[in-house]
Amino acid sequence: MCGVCGCGNAEAPGEHEHVLADGTVVKHAHDSVEQPHEHVHVMADGSRVTHAHGPSEAHGRDEGSARARRIKVEQDILSKNDGQARINRARFEKHDAFVVNLMSSPGSGKTTLLVKTLEALKGERPLAVIEGDQETTLDADRIRATGVQAFQVNTGKGCHLDATMVDRALERLPMPDRGVLFIENVGNLVCPAGFDLGESKKVVVISVTEGEDKPLKYPDMFAVADLVLVNKIDLLPHLDFDVAKLEGFVARVRPGVRVLKVSARSGEGFGAWLEWLKAKGLPAA
Repeated sequence: MCGVCGCGNAEAPGEHEHVLADGTVVKHAHDSVEQPHEHVHVMADGSRVTHAHGPSEAHGRDEGSARARRIKVEQDILSKNDGQARINRARFEKHDAFVVNLMSSPGSGKTTLLVKTLEALKGERPLAVIEGDQETTLDADRIRATGVQAFQVNTGKGCHLDATMVDRALERLPMPDRGVLFIENVGNLVCPAGFDLGESKKVVVISVTEGEDKPLKYPDMFAVADLVLVNKIDLLPHLDFDVAKLEGFVARVRPGVRVLKVSARSGEGFGAWLEWLKAKGLPAA
């Protein structure tokens, strides 16, 4: 395809014409797709820029190499993260700490659910929380109000926590020996799914105000879940939300994963949530 007008003449040798936006006729030839060629760009202000592309530089032909570079950068980032996650995991195991990575979209009620969970577990075993948000300490302040130690990580423009952020937070937050460390990730159903933090379990929270189709729209998040919590079920009488449909969509993405229905406001379903924590590795008190 010709990079100037999008015609198919780039595949055929010989001269052909382009009619520019102002009516000017420009002629040029392609000897073959492997030969460099000169062409004209008409800029927004009406000026013309003439330049040539070699075989590997033609419009669209460097997309493959750009994609390869992007993939390599992503692989390098994840490789570094996974290395730190292994260090984090060894540290957690040394302290016999059970670490839960809570992930969800913004507004799922994740912090309220966490506060209620801490209130239920407080006094039974050591607890600590790493809070992830782009800005403010609002959620960490809510956690500290329960009497549980919390450290706020502000990611700025970042959309997730990574293993290095967790490592740095632990320099300021005492490890709960034979206790539970909750990591409340940044509200986002995309990026957090790709970053191992060294956690014991990943829990995805979805509220009944979000729609049943979230597992299909954001499959990577639900595919890594060790548990799915459906929150705000106290609102079900006021909504057109089909829990069975959601469970079916979750099963398509993550067959066999357990789905629990809870209400952080009313406490409904909290017994099952706490029992899951104990069954999956919560250290004995």
